[in-house]
Amino acid sequence: MTKSAAQEVRSQSDNVQTAIVAAMRGLFGEAKQPLALHEPEFAGREWDFVKECLDTGWVSSVGSYVDRIERDIASFTGCKHAIATSNGTSALHICLLLAGVDAGDEVLVPTLTFVATANAVSYIRAVPHFVECEAVSLGVDAGKLDAYLRENAQIVNDVCINRHTGAPIKALVAMHVFGHPCDIEALDDLARRWKLVLVEDAAESLGSYYRGRHTGNFGRISALSFNGNKIVTTGGGGAVLTNDPELARRAKHLTTTARLSDRWNFVHDEVGYNYRMPNINAALGCAQMELLPDMLRRKRSLAGRYQQAFAGVDGVRFLSEPAGTSSNYWLNAIVLDEDLAVHRDDVLGALNDAGYGSRPVWTLMHKLPMYSGCPRMGLGVAEQMQARLINLPSSARLGV
Repeated sequence: MTKSAAQEVRSQSDNVQTAIVAAMRGLFGEAKQPLALHEPEFAGREWDFVKECLDTGWVSSVGSYVDRIERDIASFTGCKHAIATSNGTSALHICLLLAGVDAGDEVLVPTLTFVATANAVSYIRAVPHFVECEAVSLGVDAGKLDAYLRENAQIVNDVCINRHTGAPIKALVAMHVFGHPCDIEALDDLARRWKLVLVEDAAESLGSYYRGRHTGNFGRISALSFNGNKIVTTGGGGAVLTNDPELARRAKHLTTTARLSDRWNFVHDEVGYNYRMPNINAALGCAQMELLPDMLRRKRSLAGRYQQAFAGVDGVRFLSEPAGTSSNYWLNAIVLDEDLAVHRDDVLGALNDAGYGSRPVWTLMHKLPMYSGCPRMGLGVAEQMQARLINLPSSARLGV
């Protein structure tokens, strides 16, 4: 690169950094204290509910708040059944077990996701098979996946088989990235045609809707997360969602060590998991659920302000909810133009130096050492999006 070319690149980097930081200052002013990417908010009856657990001694895996949060989640999402778990990863693990995934099977998993999605597949000793995303929702690209399966898979005795490995492909995990609903109806149709069980990784999408229907209602079984960085937190926690009563019964049984009801004997009829949500965590979550509608309102307000702030910034677009959906905007994001991708880390440095906590999207799953040898389709869009995405401060308190 010539000296003049290098100067031009440096000038371009400086310009985009300046414009993006200026947009943030226009929204929030100078950051006297660093703005976190996403922090919890405790403004309701959290202290009262947790204190009740302490006062009564009901702090562990049995208690009224566990039952209540399951009812609250089911009521809010419209799912018939919710089973509270210790975290979102454990919920997804149970989902895959109940989807019939066995050791040696393959599971179609987006490469653009948090590592827990692929890890849950590995817990069963199944194989993640990484698939492409589309640039609007960042969810699985149904059209490209269908074309890929036509070339690389076949249905044999009602089972989808990988033509190259001979392994059954049992399930498709659809992830709602940053809370934006993916094209879930198209993916549901694809799953039915290819004899796949559709599992929704709805960890980030509590409060998000696809054509008026809450996420988590489309897959045969779905997973939520209530980690400390989610809109509603139980400290650590998750939930399995399903509209199938038998799957709900099995999920409850497996997550409570597969113990049979008995007055005093410890009888377990299969390998189960100690994935129960403690009552003290559920108490925190119940108070949070009471605040959820207002937190969602403020998060959507914040997203609207971001949309306006970046509308006039050249080379940058705000990642908006797809048409026909209502997103919780769990994490707000901007996308740099392709020619600005080389400056992403410079922008991240400028934002964080200015006190606006920002991060890139996760490392793509197929680029992680333990998953680099897994089967995968062409992942060019995911690789482009990873190079261009930046998440911005998204706490509900920043909304109005």
